[in-house]
Amino acid sequence: IRVALEDVRDHFTDAETGNCVEYEGEPRAENISIKFRGNGNRLVVAADAKIFRLSAVFDCSNGVITIGGNSHGTPFRGTLRVGQDSRIVIGHNVSSTDTVYMSAAEGTTIEIGEDVMFATGNQLRADDGHPIFDVRTGKRVNVSRDITVGNHVWLGYRAMVLGGVTIGDGSVIGCGSVVTRRIPNNVVAVGVPAHVVRRDIAWERPHLTLAKPYYKPDARTVKKSAYWHLTADDGADAPIARPSRTAEPIVRPLRARRRTWRSLVPRRVVRWVRAIRS
Repeated sequence: IRVALEDVRDHFTDAETGNCVEYEGEPRAENISIKFRGNGNRLVVAADAKIFRLSAVFDCSNGVITIGGNSHGTPFRGTLRVGQDSRIVIGHNVSSTDTVYMSAAEGTTIEIGEDVMFATGNQLRADDGHPIFDVRTGKRVNVSRDITVGNHVWLGYRAMVLGGVTIGDGSVIGCGSVVTRRIPNNVVAVGVPAHVVRRDIAWERPHLTLAKPYYKPDARTVKKSAYWHLTADDGADAPIARPSRTAEPIVRPLRARRRTWRSLVPRRVVRWVRAIRS
């Protein structure tokens, strides 16, 4: 069953399947696709939601997608796919530069907080799409798990979040990072897998070239949001990355020995050299 938001007036329910759409905003059809394959699915879109592009796919039954309102100018673009008994919940004022892909299956939930900013090429996958099993035991090794993204989180270009991840409020995920473990609040995390490289940070939405002043050397140039906090903890699963010092005791003695030529040759050679000199 395919439904367009232009066909919805407050509420649409298919009598045969029980699939429904709840939307009280202005009718629209451009760049909107809603596809139901199962039964008892539900799409809820806030009346003040700002959506530039949306593909909502309900592959199974009893799935839920909720999209909150938006009070600022940047809209949301997303391809959202839910499986059996799964949910995707998107909070208020969530924006994206380009289409965000989200997938939840096998009863999992992807929950996005308020004022989250997605860049281009972001993906959030609570499932891997296909099962992987242990050959000896037959048990599943890639179990689908929930994803929770806190409030005021910024995901950089092509950053990806996998199942079982929680990202704390106010954090930034760097370009091309793959988040596989818990990330605490107000940190910068980068890499594959992503790890914390800086604590106690805060970021704001004003663009460096689109919002005055065009130089922003300190916090006086922006309006502070409510998410300026110290990092609560390092995160048991996301340790702070620090330069390794284990090499220092090894490197320094080698450098010291190189300064003394006698330490690099056998003793009999040293005695032979002394004999020649004498």
